[in-house]
Amino acid sequence: MRNVKLLGVNNVSKSFGGLKALENVSLDIGLGEIRGIIGPNGSGKTTLVNLVTGIYGASSGRIYFLGRRIDGMRPDAIAKTGVMRTFQIPKVFQDMTVAENMLVPAFAQGLSKNEAFDRASELLDFVLLSDLKDEPAKSLSGGQSMLLQIVRGFMNKDMRLYVMDEPFAGVHQEIKGMIIKTIRKMNEERGITFMLISHEMTTVSALCGKISVLSKGELIAEGTMKEVAGSKDVIDAYLGG
Repeated sequence: MRNVKLLGVNNVSKSFGGLKALENVSLDIGLGEIRGIIGPNGSGKTTLVNLVTGIYGASSGRIYFLGRRIDGMRPDAIAKTGVMRTFQIPKVFQDMTVAENMLVPAFAQGLSKNEAFDRASELLDFVLLSDLKDEPAKSLSGGQSMLLQIVRGFMNKDMRLYVMDEPFAGVHQEIKGMIIKTIRKMNEERGITFMLISHEMTTVSALCGKISVLSKGELIAEGTMKEVAGSKDVIDAYLGG
């Protein structure tokens, strides 16, 4: 399955005024992959996420999802094609309960009440949030909010690609383990493809068969963690060489 291209980023550049955040970046992600995207601060990782999910428009280049060009589409339109994302700072509906947060995307895509409640209950049980389902989301810890943001995305039954921006940053070790378990489960059981942006090298190495490395807006290496860690360009990027 992984030889079927799901996402294609072709010679994509993004400038903000005179600042080039990305320059001629090309990468392909296959169906069923868990792809790691790493790089030093300011390397363009979040800009890439924002381009793929329609928050920004590309200055040049093209982005394809399942062979369909998606650059230039609105974020909601891209989401309807099967691309979901998380944010570094979890975005949840603070004044809604945990359960209500889960039901919003379900009802938005027309799931029946029974199907929506069953799906939400199963997901909340899996990440150990079911006991908090009637609590307002604003009462959750930062890590619990990240978990809620992540599992809420799985309420989209048509999701094919999940783009995660620093899902492990600042969360408790137990919650980090739950996020890892959830990614593996959804990849193996539902065939969901992941594009995982993270500074957590050990976690990325454990989850991702292939890593893409950005530095100063350019793609400088791709391969296994062992391969990219041994690249002179990567060593220079992290050590300032």
